[in-house]
Amino acid sequence: MIARDHDNARRLLLKAMLCAPVLCVPFSLRATPCGPWPEWTEFVKRHVQADGRVVDLDTKVQQSTSESQSYGMFFALVANDHAIFERILHWLQNNLAGGALGQRLPAWRWGLADDGTWQVLDGNSASDADLWIAYSLIEAGRLWSNRTYTALGTSLLSLVAQKEVSEIAGLGRMLLPGGAGFLENGRARLNTSYLPLQLLRRFAQVDPHGPWEAMAASTLKLVRASSPNGFVPDWSGWSASAYVPDTVSGGVGSYDAIRVYLWAGMLPAAEELRGLLLDALGGPLALVRSQGSFSEKIDTARGVGFGTAPVGYAGALLPYFKALGETGLAATQLAIVAKGGNGPRPLPYYERVLILFGKGWFEGRFSFSSAGRLQTGWEESCLNAKR
Repeated sequence: MIARDHDNARRLLLKAMLCAPVLCVPFSLRATPCGPWPEWTEFVKRHVQADGRVVDLDTKVQQSTSESQSYGMFFALVANDHAIFERILHWLQNNLAGGALGQRLPAWRWGLADDGTWQVLDGNSASDADLWIAYSLIEAGRLWSNRTYTALGTSLLSLVAQKEVSEIAGLGRMLLPGGAGFLENGRARLNTSYLPLQLLRRFAQVDPHGPWEAMAASTLKLVRASSPNGFVPDWSGWSASAYVPDTVSGGVGSYDAIRVYLWAGMLPAAEELRGLLLDALGGPLALVRSQGSFSEKIDTARGVGFGTAPVGYAGALLPYFKALGETGLAATQLAIVAKGGNGPRPLPYYERVLILFGKGWFEGRFSFSSAGRLQTGWEESCLNAKR
């Protein structure tokens, strides 16, 4: 009886949080929000500089990365903020790609060097960021009718296929985490959080002769092989046609792995691999059911969690629990995000990113079609409301 009362309370909380001040509609029918996006406004205020640099203030070198720029571009597109999108892209072009994005992969890390100068700190690429940059450009080209963005995005996508994709024995076509250092002596070091199926589906449309369709199947295979207890590790090894634990991270799942559950939760119901992927990722649901909360880190080999999960994890798990029909657990995560956002210290860059993705999708600010196209609130309902 007590457990049932708690479930009812969670459902009531979720309903209250999903109701607009004037009109409350059922969860599955709620309108796409057309108004301000508070989390994005705060992110821009704190992390996006006037020149378009997206900075991680909690790092010693005050770094910017190709990841931070890519996420900034994506959220600017979701917010229909063309000016900020252009500024972020401009900074990325000039500082990470030497003015030649589309002809070279951007460096992944930029910040304050030991000699006191601001410069590229690591010139290797980061393929997850490269995918998000290409996707954001391609979708911005479509949604904003900008052929320059489309051409730049497709050129970058071609570079990724040439320089960051490899045929892995026993796995198939797979994205390497960067341009160098991840495939040596037949052993690959891989990261499943770099592979949102939504993006691969879109790329398969844009570049039907590319590796993207095959990589979707390889992604599911890697997730299944690396998550015997329903949890994916941050990093995976692949050698002799089989999964092996990563020699650096030891199979722990934490700040990278949380994105795998996030991406899976945001998949549309029509995605053919959605059910198989969610079935392979049952660990978070089982853990939260058993202990009432998620953990900062997971020993994926044993299925055991340890450490207190940061607030951003709750944002990332919103789509995951929604996809599984767990409205009570989704309400709990929503409450954690609301409470954490009002804490005494500002949330770090990465936690804000997870919340922008998870809560933004949960609120209906954006979604993905079965073909991977970005669907935004301003594209349809908000524009119609203004006519």
